[in-house]
Amino acid sequence: MQQLSGMDASFLYLESPTAPLHVGGLQIYDQSTAPGGIVTFKQVLSYVDARLHLVRTLRERLARVPFQADHPWWYDDPNFDLEFHVRHLALPKPGDWRQLCIQTARLMARPMDLDRPLWEMYVIEGLDHVEGYPPGCFALLTKIHHAAIDGVSGMEITAVLNQIDPDEEPVPPTTPYKGETAPSPGELLSRAGISNIRKPMHFARVVGRTVPAVSRVVQGVRSNAFEGPKLTAPRTRFNTTVGPHRVFEGTSYRLADVKEMRAAVPGSTVNDVVLSVVGGAMRAYLEEKGELPNESLLAMAPISVRSTDQKGTQGNQVAAMTVALRSDIADPLERLAAVYAGTASAKEMVNAIGARLMTDYTQFIPSALAGLAARLYSRASLANRHAPLSNCVVTNIPGPQAPLYFCGAEQVGYFGLGPITDGMGLIHPVLSYNGMLTISATSDRAMMPDPSNYADCLREAFRDTLEAARVVNERVEVPAAKAGGRRRRSG
Repeated sequence: MQQLSGMDASFLYLESPTAPLHVGGLQIYDQSTAPGGIVTFKQVLSYVDARLHLVRTLRERLARVPFQADHPWWYDDPNFDLEFHVRHLALPKPGDWRQLCIQTARLMARPMDLDRPLWEMYVIEGLDHVEGYPPGCFALLTKIHHAAIDGVSGMEITAVLNQIDPDEEPVPPTTPYKGETAPSPGELLSRAGISNIRKPMHFARVVGRTVPAVSRVVQGVRSNAFEGPKLTAPRTRFNTTVGPHRVFEGTSYRLADVKEMRAAVPGSTVNDVVLSVVGGAMRAYLEEKGELPNESLLAMAPISVRSTDQKGTQGNQVAAMTVALRSDIADPLERLAAVYAGTASAKEMVNAIGARLMTDYTQFIPSALAGLAARLYSRASLANRHAPLSNCVVTNIPGPQAPLYFCGAEQVGYFGLGPITDGMGLIHPVLSYNGMLTISATSDRAMMPDPSNYADCLREAFRDTLEAARVVNERVEVPAAKAGGRRRRSG
């Protein structure tokens, strides 16, 4: 048994019926590369089953402490049922990208069964008319609760369930799987009593590290080493109460093009480019609807604090920083330069505080009080009554730069999916894989009724930045827009 950290448990406490807090990945595979040119559902079950022992998270379920006296525990499910978790469906003809996005959004909107291991995998067949992919592809949509993983640990699970060598056999388990007996209420309460005795001592140590951190921040602001923290963001359509329905879109780009953009603003990073592109896309989308604020939109950007010795462990090891998307700047390179300056300042402030310190306080979240507060916040629609802390989430997760295989089928596309919550109705998971970078968007259907339109905004912001960068980099030839240009948007 292993207890959830305060941060892990917070994703259980803070979710609501309209805002389930699971993350996901949408991977597209070309089954023509598999032996025989086809992958059957039975093969998928056998393939996953042979690797379950390498990812403990996939067979663990929750044991909740009575009266929410402490954070829950993980234990190995003695009744694990693989066929419950791995499911099979197919798109009707023609099997295009829009159909896949709609089905993905519907599946992601459904809450998970908290009395089972917290993951689901959907094999989606019938991808016969998805632009950029060969006919006959299939997709894997994987949902895992945020209480079990963060972006980095999720990518590690992906690495286990996929192979660089399609012919490599998995390492067999050393012992047969048996599971564990569910802990009794008395045992859980006893453990809670011991844990609650230890917490005051740990809290004192954390407070002791907080005092010098606050001093460093004050000194940094006074010396202009970095800007002070941004406490509020302008309100947009994405910063209200969310409903139960979702939309999803994903766009793909060459990493080589991102490098060209970075070269135009020396010192900038891949993440700076992504933030600038998102800022340009949100600027265009909100401007078209007559809703663009004068001041810059803000994004919450997670930061991994996972140490080397924590590699391969489950759970969340993340802090966060707030960065300006500079949506108030129209010129793409000026926006990228401003984003770069802002992220550099934000990183300096995070370093002054200490990213690990930012996560330590989550361990002291009162379990019963946190759940009650989350329910009251949702029912009273309090997200509509206060200024938001940020306007969206942009989370960048580096992936492998070599082809991966699943059941012998080559992975040819990889898109991320994330949760939205009251007051934060738009998230952009960013993934890199095999020379490509994808920027996805998950939002509330009422907030973003036209996700294809928003995808066009992302593509246009990327193209504009690339073309401007090529001019600065003294490229002779600037590529023209695709035939037909940007599609006409509905209001």
